Amino acid sequence: MPGVGKSGITARRDSTSTIADSRVDSLADSRVDAIADSVGDSLADSPAARSSDSGAFTGQGYRGGAARPFPPSSPPVSPKRLFRALAVAEAVTWTILIVAMILKYGAGLDLAVTIGGAIHGFVFLAYAVNVVLVGVNQRWGLGLIALGVVTAVVPYATIPFEIAMARRGRLEGDWRREASDHPADGSLVNRMLRWFLARPVLLTIVAVLGVAAVFMALLVVGPPGGEKA
Repeated sequence: MPGVGKSGITARRDSTSTIADSRVDSLADSRVDAIADSVGDSLADSPAARSSDSGAFTGQGYRGGAARPFPPSSPPVSPKRLFRALAVAEAVTWTILIVAMILKYGAGLDLAVTIGGAIHGFVFLAYAVNVVLVGVNQRWGLGLIALGVVTAVVPYATIPFEIAMARRGRLEGDWRREASDHPADGSLVNRMLRWFLARPVLLTIVAVLGVAAVFMALLVVGPPGGEKA
């Protein structure tokens, strides 16, 4: 072109290149921003984000929300399941004891009664503690609690007793860890029950140690009238 030197043409090319690069960079930045916004919206709508916003529970409390108390500790089984398990276990040990007595008097195996009697005795004590614990929690009367303990003396009577209590709804409900308006909840027995139920691990340890202590004491004392030849 007339009047335009090589330097002018070069300058125009550089300017055009600069404008093109600028538009490309601007378009790229806008697309990157759009992608980032899309990803951010997707993460915000994810279940993990919603859980965090609502206050997901961690080992040290809740995050993403207002401070909340730790969930109360509770025993792993309901009163109904615990009572049923011990009632069946007591019946099973009756079978073990009966078989052991047959082996003793039929085959002269005295050791069978020693082992079978020990197993039956330990489970009997555990069942008795279970009856008292569940009975107090379910607000049974003293007579019904005593009847529940006595059923362990009669072979296999714990199972029909458990079935009868379940049918009457006497085993329904959860553990009473909080006081209610019931007049009996202010008694020492019910306060102790709630205190131990709030500490299920401690309750289990105390129950096991208590049963073991009584069991060992009975072993030391021996059967009534002493050992027969």
